[in-house]
Amino acid sequence: MTPREIFLARLTRQSTPRPAVGSATSIVTMDLMDEVGVSFPEAHLDAGKMAALAAAGHTRLGFDNVMPLFSVWHESAALGCQMDWGGRSRMPDGHPLPGADMDADLVLPGNFMDHPSVRVPLAALRLLRKSLGWDVAVVGKVFGPWTLGYHVFGVQEFLMDTLLKPEAVRRAMRQLIEVTVRFAQAQVEAGADAITLADHCTRDLCAPEAYRDFLFEIHRELVARIPCPLILHICGDTADRLPYICGTGIACFHFDSKVPAATARKLAGDKMALMGGTSNLHVIRCGTPEAIAADVREKSAAGIDIIGPECAVPLDAPWRNLKQLADDVKRCVC
Repeated sequence: MTPREIFLARLTRQSTPRPAVGSATSIVTMDLMDEVGVSFPEAHLDAGKMAALAAAGHTRLGFDNVMPLFSVWHESAALGCQMDWGGRSRMPDGHPLPGADMDADLVLPGNFMDHPSVRVPLAALRLLRKSLGWDVAVVGKVFGPWTLGYHVFGVQEFLMDTLLKPEAVRRAMRQLIEVTVRFAQAQVEAGADAITLADHCTRDLCAPEAYRDFLFEIHRELVARIPCPLILHICGDTADRLPYICGTGIACFHFDSKVPAATARKLAGDKMALMGGTSNLHVIRCGTPEAIAADVREKSAAGIDIIGPECAVPLDAPWRNLKQLADDVKRCVC
């Protein structure tokens, strides 16, 4: 089976000779930038450089998929959020939309799809599909309306309004879901096999009831409207909301190491695929070869479908640890 065949099969819990190895989020490190000769911030803003750096996930690291949207701010920048695109050692950051008011209708820019922060990753996806063909899985990434609400209104203001103005929050999310859908559909048309849906309704910020009351139906709708498998990514300890997530129809959940792999498998059951779970700090950034091999064995024994980092990899991690992770996964036998 090709890497793409293995990745897509495991995304839907089909049998393969080995687990897949991959990531739904950024695996770029500073020394990988040096290896490829492409750095941030240019890789966020130039389609050719974005595609070249993303391709290294397969050509240098040996992952079964590539994912070129390294930042969390692409659609938010197109909505008008004030941006700092970071640098070689610093991820991009942004600020809430000036004048955004939860009590007023959110007016989406008519030229959203033409904004460079949207146009560039779409072009990069097309370049990756052309250069890698059908041997490697190409994964896109969008942010759901909960996280877009953080970006547009500010995290503290958005979360407070879920308590003080819940209907206003729901109205804003109904408007923001159209951003998620439009960007995701465009990525599928550009060649994406699957889409990461990042929506950070995490235990660190809100109760599981917030997922149930605000996001459960939204995520069910996104499954219905986006024509490819979705990989839901939520940072942190998500054990208390995994039963709700399982009911959305999401194909795969990309989970954090704060949830032990065996616990995640038990909570997800047999229908939803699981991805990630490898600690960025203890394994990817600081792990010895022995620690990396032990982590792969643990994930494989727990039935994790796609083994890889829990979230965006620290920029100061060594890329060779990621390569060893991939090499060790490929030695697994199902």
